[in-house]
Amino acid sequence: MFTRRRLLNGAATLAVYGSFARMAGSTGLAATVDPVSPALPSGARDAAVLDALPGKKPLIKRSYRPPNYETPVDTFEQAFTPNDQFFVRWHLSNIPEVDAAEWRLKVGGDGASTPLELSLAQLAADFEQVEIAALCHCAGNRRGLSDPHVMGVQWGYGAMGNATWKGVRLKDILAKAGVTADAIEIAFNGGESGAVEETPDFVKSIPAWKALDDNTMIATHMNGEPLPHWNGYPARLIVPGWMATYWIKQVTDINALTKPQGGYWMEKAYRVPLGVYSFTDRFITQETSKNTPITEMVVNSLITSLSEGQAIVAGKPVDVRGVAWDGGHGITQVDVSTDGGQTWRPAMLGPDLGRFSWRQWSLPFTPAGPGRYAVMARATNAQGASQVSKLIFSPSGYHNNVIHTVNVEAA
Repeated sequence: MFTRRRLLNGAATLAVYGSFARMAGSTGLAATVDPVSPALPSGARDAAVLDALPGKKPLIKRSYRPPNYETPVDTFEQAFTPNDQFFVRWHLSNIPEVDAAEWRLKVGGDGASTPLELSLAQLAADFEQVEIAALCHCAGNRRGLSDPHVMGVQWGYGAMGNATWKGVRLKDILAKAGVTADAIEIAFNGGESGAVEETPDFVKSIPAWKALDDNTMIATHMNGEPLPHWNGYPARLIVPGWMATYWIKQVTDINALTKPQGGYWMEKAYRVPLGVYSFTDRFITQETSKNTPITEMVVNSLITSLSEGQAIVAGKPVDVRGVAWDGGHGITQVDVSTDGGQTWRPAMLGPDLGRFSWRQWSLPFTPAGPGRYAVMARATNAQGASQVSKLIFSPSGYHNNVIHTVNVEAA
């Protein structure tokens, strides 16, 4: 019988980290300053090391325990981020290896009339399987670029990844559990736990209306393969368009609530000052007079084909490429400047892979002569929202969507 005690077995957790340490030590990769984030604090740049977790290619290590690993920007040249290069983000240090045969998903709460328990096999056999392309985006992505500096994992540009997710609509699971009309939030718990008992359990909730959205799902597969261990095997919550703090990994419990979820991770963490950002999706039951939970992604873009200080050849064409995204309204335009924002030209948009996926874009550029060129990208979505030229400061470093600039040298 699957139990939380067994899930959090310390020996299993130590085995995971032991194998990690052995593999990391065998990569032979020297410490490498992160080349894509020169604006990071010097300490974060100096500590940036390429390391490989088991089953992953080398990623930029931001912290060891819990493991937080960033994808190098050139990986984002691909429409979908490969599983073995997908970023890794955990909040707590104990991450068990789950036996899929024993894993169970418990669904209940005071807002569910018929609590139930599901195995992985039942998820696959008893429910319609659906698939969606969606960007998984850490709320703290680009935190290390905040000015003034803020605390937290000093992410550069790579705490995100685009993938196809396959699994079961959450609303179908909730229907089977008999979620009642007075349920206002749906809460989720996963496998990770803290090093000491006093560590607040990582429990998150979403509004009932968001949980019942056709696109919200419990995924078991990522890019056509079972979820990697480091990305939530055997099942995780997918909330397309919303920040990844809600995308609970190794999900074990779903509870329909008639009162707002409490606890540190809802009441204190992942919140922004009220009224600073314009959200279409508001989490009203968790709002206070001073702040509100982060929800949807803001419109943003990234240059992927050029790196800071890269040498290019005067008179020779260069293809400026990148990706752009938002919370699901849709990217309608990306403009590129090669003269530091004095003039702009519209880029060509790539295929529309779905409103929750990022969208690739490109623009040819030929430097007229030698010198430095400040290449910039600015995305606009279907609502008319665009990126900002100056940081809208958040005390926790969230929602950094400043226009991305890369300086290149033509000779």
